[in-house]
Amino acid sequence: MTATDARRAVEAVWRIESARLIAGLARMVRDVGLAEELAQDALVTALEQWPEHGVPRNPGAWLMTAAKNRAVDLIRRDRNYRRKLEQIGRDTGADHVPDAAATVGEIDDDLLRLVFTACHPVLSTEAQVALTLRMLGGLTTDEIARAFLVPESTVAQRIVRAKKALAKAGVPFEVPAEDERDARLASVLGVIYLIFNEGYSATAGDDWMRPALCEDALRLGRVLAGLVPREPEVHGLVALMEIQASRAKARIGPDGEPVLLLDQNRARWDQLLIRRGLAALEKAESLGGAAGPYALQAAIAACHARARVPEDTDWTRIAGLYEALSLVAPSPIVELNHAVAIGMAFGPEVGLELVDELVDEPALKGYHLLPSVRGDLLAKLGRDGEARAEFERAAGLTRNERERKLLLDRAAACGASQPS
Repeated sequence: MTATDARRAVEAVWRIESARLIAGLARMVRDVGLAEELAQDALVTALEQWPEHGVPRNPGAWLMTAAKNRAVDLIRRDRNYRRKLEQIGRDTGADHVPDAAATVGEIDDDLLRLVFTACHPVLSTEAQVALTLRMLGGLTTDEIARAFLVPESTVAQRIVRAKKALAKAGVPFEVPAEDERDARLASVLGVIYLIFNEGYSATAGDDWMRPALCEDALRLGRVLAGLVPREPEVHGLVALMEIQASRAKARIGPDGEPVLLLDQNRARWDQLLIRRGLAALEKAESLGGAAGPYALQAAIAACHARARVPEDTDWTRIAGLYEALSLVAPSPIVELNHAVAIGMAFGPEVGLELVDELVDEPALKGYHLLPSVRGDLLAKLGRDGEARAEFERAAGLTRNERERKLLLDRAAACGASQPS
């Protein structure tokens, strides 16, 4: 095996095994930052040994053993050797390297602890996202930086500060107590969906989508659903992401341009992802979670998925689902989406009335989709001059180049008439 082959093998194994590796080490050393350092040391050892000896039969277990050996070496050099060694190797003896073959239950518990630690509320949202992608997604600092269009040094600093913040706050490596678990789980789901959304509709840059981020978020969601199978909102989020991801190929035209939902070729929608999404939604509902925020959004996505052509879309049901969503997760953006559904179900005049009530909403100031929606409704009413102005305003607010061009094209299609 060449050094290049070894590096490729290590990278592939790291992407698959890194979360379990870091989680298992963190349970022992009770320090997420140190756990990742030990895991990285194991990678270096692999790069040194695998070219000569080949990839081991169980590379994940090999890396875990190498990392635990390194942990024991570090402790032996510490003045508090016996106390700390006992903390790490209590069940296996001070002079014995812990066996790499952990039970499935132990691995699952460790992963769940790592999920809650990476998304701990002492960290900023940006830090939670970076740490989650780094430790659970297996992404490199450079990959995270490229995904979010920020300098690599910025991401590196976020990760370093996050580790220090967790250590300073003495955050325990554990699943939160029952009385705070719901709130903490909601934070975890929010981080995963934020990652998905950045991939699904990129905030800035030249690309309309960044599919790799969608895939990472989906993988994290599926893992979480396996770890907490009785939590309906987890299945609701997975359902939402699966169904939205099913449209990925149809959302981009031949030249990378955005294709809006009603203009998409539905034959290009991924039916496997749709079936998986509908199954996850059914699971969420069977667990009593039909009224959860993610389950409601998944139900909305399901309405689109079930419509073979745009004209078959049940906009009345969608409007009702948005109304229910506004009760459990009220926000101006939900109200804007509700207005769109009302406009589709009962006519653009009704929709425009609701949108106009949101024009002075502080939370929507600078939100490009507000004038975009308003422009769409005005265009349907034949008020081309006003629609053009709204599309141009929306184009000036977005930071995504593909979306800006789409909005300017829509403005041009409205003609050059002045607002009435």
